[in-house]
Amino acid sequence: MKTLENAIQNISEPDGKMVEAARKRLREQARPAGCLGLLEDVGARLAGIFGTLDVRLLNKVIVTCAGDHGICAEGVSLFPSDVTPQMVYNFVNGGASINVLARHAGARVEVADLGVAVDFESELPIFHKKIKKGTDNFARGPAMTRDEAVGSIEAGIEIVDELTAKSPVHLLGTGDMGIGNTTPSTAIIAVYSKLPVADLTGRGTGLDDEGLKLKITTIEKGLAVNSPDISDPLDVLSKVGGFEIGGLAGLVIGAASHGIPVVCDGFISTAGALLACKLAPKARDFLFASHNSVEVGHRCMLEHMNLVPLLDLGFRLGEGTGAALAMELIDAATRILCDIKTFEEVAIADAQRAYDIP
Repeated sequence: MKTLENAIQNISEPDGKMVEAARKRLREQARPAGCLGLLEDVGARLAGIFGTLDVRLLNKVIVTCAGDHGICAEGVSLFPSDVTPQMVYNFVNGGASINVLARHAGARVEVADLGVAVDFESELPIFHKKIKKGTDNFARGPAMTRDEAVGSIEAGIEIVDELTAKSPVHLLGTGDMGIGNTTPSTAIIAVYSKLPVADLTGRGTGLDDEGLKLKITTIEKGLAVNSPDISDPLDVLSKVGGFEIGGLAGLVIGAASHGIPVVCDGFISTAGALLACKLAPKARDFLFASHNSVEVGHRCMLEHMNLVPLLDLGFRLGEGTGAALAMELIDAATRILCDIKTFEEVAIADAQRAYDIP
């Protein structure tokens, strides 16, 4: 617990005065006030995080956390767990969707094994942080022990520590890989929203109606069997979570402790971010939502955390793909704040009045 406790204690609040200075500059720019919408808020928040109006996101990293799930034994996914390690190799070889979109965004991809059900060769260039070869089947008991839950979160924190020890990280994206991981993610938001599981469960990689019914009843069974304690995020993670979800939570907490903004991907990444913010509420100040997933539970998560996504493209892939695309918008937000001239700078007197609506 020491690593987790220290990271939480090291999270500082962004510079409120710099946020206000940024908002003032945005209001005074030579354009209608507020016309660039959400990107103005992103720019102001980044100014507070970095303590400057001229934010430069030179080193962007996306960490894709991988893990397998015992719940797949209940038939909740169309794909076998064998796909998880195969995709890890694809990420390493640069041939996956996340690799293509990350290159476009000027970010590099790092892969972390938190709980894949095979042993990777030690020389494979990934973060070797395996807690165990897959979680247990939470339809029949806890997904993991409490110690394993803490270990998965601390592994994510350690990844951030190791990344920043090599070079500064200016923006961290989170992504996931794990066959069946929409099931634990749905269970997590069911705990916190208290909504019926049927209202939160999506089709994942394409379940038919019968498969969807099975998934719903499996989650309901898992929640009844385990009775996760809503007041204890570690209990929720240990009862119905996943090792990669714990790792994702650790990435958020670790990044916040280093003052690094985090752009989280879709449903599974946001499940990790939700647990992170339950453990460390100050981490929410460093968190940006990349997109609205097709998964209905994801929308509920974003509402629960009061996060507004930057994109809504019908994505349902994971890997960090939404985070990669959002990075380009976040880059744009930094330039909007710093580079658009104010009326005073371009010597236009009282021009804002011309934009005011009577």
